[in-house]
Amino acid sequence: MREFPIPPPRDTKEADFQDLWGPWAFVTPGDVGEILGDIDAPWWIAGGWAIDACTGTRRRHSDVDVAMFRADLPALRTAARGRLHIWSAGPDGIRPVDERCPDVAESADQVWLRANARSPWLIDLLLSPGQDGAWVNRRDRSMVAPLDEVTWIADDGIRYLNPELVLIFKAKQRRPKDRVDLERTWPELSAAQRAVVRTYVTDHYPEHEWLDLLR
Repeated sequence: MREFPIPPPRDTKEADFQDLWGPWAFVTPGDVGEILGDIDAPWWIAGGWAIDACTGTRRRHSDVDVAMFRADLPALRTAARGRLHIWSAGPDGIRPVDERCPDVAESADQVWLRANARSPWLIDLLLSPGQDGAWVNRRDRSMVAPLDEVTWIADDGIRYLNPELVLIFKAKQRRPKDRVDLERTWPELSAAQRAVVRTYVTDHYPEHEWLDLLR
């Protein structure tokens, strides 16, 4: 596997993390397929890169948000065998996923991937709960839909999460970059997509500062 660039720490908090666990490489959506290899399971890109793909605009990124179904962990282990180490990551800490502990910790909803301890982390992979192969919103389990209805495939063959769903996840964090992503996406959304965002934010965050723009 080729080497990926390692950007400097963004702040003291990230520098402290790197001192303890090691750095993160800069990975783009186009790199993810190479890293995951011949995996027999669907995966998709969320976050700001999905907004880029939808709008045709671009902002600066420090990481890439990748997701797959939690039930497809065995397929990930098969694809990673001999190439990547998989670590379970969650509120109770991180640990290897290997022959001794083949499952992700119950409290964890992510895995981190890297070639070895001397190499940077490559992907922070979100494990989507799924339901009989359908996508499920991990923050609102009442939202269930076939994967093909909540994602789309770009000309480069990469699958992305629909922009309205990217925005409802971003609404919780309320970072400046999330507001930027909302502003560059909103004009591109259909009336139905706007209704999804508006309804979700109104129901879950009734005092949200985005609501003025969503009207």
